[in-house]
Amino acid sequence: MGEPLEERYLFEEMPVHKAVATLAIPTVIAQLVNMLYNIVDRIYIGHIPGEGSLALTGVGVCMPIIMIVSAFACLVSAGAAPRASIAMGKGDHESAEKILGGCVTLQIMISLALTIVILIWNRDLLLLFGASENTISYATSYMSLYALGTIFVQMTLGLNAFITAQGFAKDGMMTVLIGAVINIILDPIFIFALHMGVRGAALATILSQACSCIWCIYFLLGKKTLLRIRKANLRSGLPLMPACVALGLSAFIMQSTESIISMCFNSSLLKYGGDVAVGAMTILTSVMQFAMLPLQGVAQGAQPITSYNFGAKNSARVKKSFQLLLITSLTYSVILWICVQAFPQIFAGMFTNDASLLAFSAKALRIYCGALFMMGIQIACQMTFVSTGNAVCSIIVAIMRKFVLLIPLIYILPHFLADKTRAVYTAEPIADILAVTFTIILFTVQFKKALKNLGQA
Repeated sequence: MGEPLEERYLFEEMPVHKAVATLAIPTVIAQLVNMLYNIVDRIYIGHIPGEGSLALTGVGVCMPIIMIVSAFACLVSAGAAPRASIAMGKGDHESAEKILGGCVTLQIMISLALTIVILIWNRDLLLLFGASENTISYATSYMSLYALGTIFVQMTLGLNAFITAQGFAKDGMMTVLIGAVINIILDPIFIFALHMGVRGAALATILSQACSCIWCIYFLLGKKTLLRIRKANLRSGLPLMPACVALGLSAFIMQSTESIISMCFNSSLLKYGGDVAVGAMTILTSVMQFAMLPLQGVAQGAQPITSYNFGAKNSARVKKSFQLLLITSLTYSVILWICVQAFPQIFAGMFTNDASLLAFSAKALRIYCGALFMMGIQIACQMTFVSTGNAVCSIIVAIMRKFVLLIPLIYILPHFLADKTRAVYTAEPIADILAVTFTIILFTVQFKKALKNLGQA
């Protein structure tokens, strides 16, 4: 079974800029909506009368665990979806469907394990990630309920990657849109009208994720999809998962290390600046999400085009799709960097009306996002490594940025700067500059080699 003519035209014949735009625009919209999905809880929580600041800090401490949940979804899907695209490019539809089936089974197994771990050890984990005696009650209230929706988060993130990978970007956008709209509606009802506070925010999130999950499953069982979930592939697809997991490992490292990074940031900031510094970190990471999600949307839009044509050995379209991804991503990151540097108080004000927290966060934001203008390069190179099946290099750049550079700098810089809290925030832009420089060098060498292997010197 091959792709329908319209799908083949999209991947093989349509001008690359139009093909990428066809997939990227709905994906970017989905990511922008997803941004609201992720931060709307924090916006509402930050404005709870009388306790908004502490509640926001408490929920912010939950983010490392939430990142780990998302990271495990990426571990499978971020490698499986490109592998499926490469298989489709080779005309191997059967293998592509087996990859989807194996992905479903593995996501379910992982989500059940994560749910058990979080329910049993969430308090210990939250204290490890920077909760204080003032914020732990808010953190556990949110996390213990959120844990029950782990399977919905896993399945939604995992399966939606296959919808987009087939070229159905608008349907992939619907996955996110359905969940986000429901979440935005339910949040104020549960938090304020029913007086559930942070538990209301968690309940709204898991119900909205459940609706998104149902939509994904419905689509991948339907008539429109090219790759269909089949009962026989749920088991037979499992032997294909190790190769998919290997490719998805870089995305997993990128996301999971964010939790370790958050722990390092929060513990250092609690030591030097107290709860207000940890609260500010919640705002800073939320703004960084704002920055990265649209970039990831563009990258995810380019990924199926790059992967398909890599599988089909069309080096010209592979090269063109990367160039387009790089220009678009870099332009966006530069514009956003200018906005953050010029108007940090506007970004910080989305999450709090506490005057002291707002002032502190606005100053910290300029420092923390100091190298944001370069992140378009990092995302473009990293996604192209993944799109072309280069698992090793994608893992190397992920480890370099987080483990080799950022974590040591968080602990080293306070020994050299008088303002120790400022020193902790400064670790981020220094690590980003060094990491992007390393990525550029590695990518230049490896991408030329990949194109040569496809027949282009």
